[in-house]
Amino acid sequence: MREFTTEHRPGDRAPAVVFMSALFAGGWIWDHPYESLARAGRTVLRTNEAICAMERQVAGSIERLGDALLSACDAAGLDDIVVCANSLGGLVAIDLAGRRPDRVRGIVVSGAPGLTADPDVGLSFDRRGSIRPTGEDFGRRMVAALFHRGCHFSAERMAEAGELINRPDSMVSMARSLKATRAYRVAPALDKVACPALYVWGRHDRMTPVAPWLELLAGREGHETLVVEESGHIPMVECAEEYTAALGPFVTRCAGALA
Repeated sequence: MREFTTEHRPGDRAPAVVFMSALFAGGWIWDHPYESLARAGRTVLRTNEAICAMERQVAGSIERLGDALLSACDAAGLDDIVVCANSLGGLVAIDLAGRRPDRVRGIVVSGAPGLTADPDVGLSFDRRGSIRPTGEDFGRRMVAALFHRGCHFSAERMAEAGELINRPDSMVSMARSLKATRAYRVAPALDKVACPALYVWGRHDRMTPVAPWLELLAGREGHETLVVEESGHIPMVECAEEYTAALGPFVTRCAGALA
């Protein structure tokens, strides 16, 4: 798959809010903010496929993922955008903001990697550079890494993610994605972000701990942080109402900057 497919609802206000899917979770992680902003008349778009469902050449490049996201926006006729992204998508949003300030009017980033080592969630690399889930407690470790309390994915969604991870082509794409995050230089990328930026992080994010990000972002003009106290790695799911409540005013401020 070379391009993302999308769900798009036109509204009557710019900029459009674009939600990017995560490494192994599709656009459904954005259900709450997507529906809320659409009801409020905001133009919204979300990508459907998880990043690891993309071709390995795209999934293994932060820049190519950003270009694929812009291509999806072009197909929907969207120009000025605010990019909302979680996990690996967060690096894509940061990179895209630095490369395309003519298009990206704001970014909302959660749980981005790049500042800490990979957690032990039961994934291991084989000698071909692919990854595979290991151990009977893989699902338990994955849930514990993603959420602060309990599991906030339905059984259907968990099964969908497990099936995707077990596909050989997805394993290779995921391995290349993880390699790209390890090589990405976060601080220089942040230096290039001129648009408003909001970082919404779970206090109990075990995948990508918040502390290094708070330290790196401290004192950067135009970069706001919100720590969600009762959330892990996916605040737009685990604390959906709090996430959406912060997103709405931020997008309004980005719109004001366009006026």
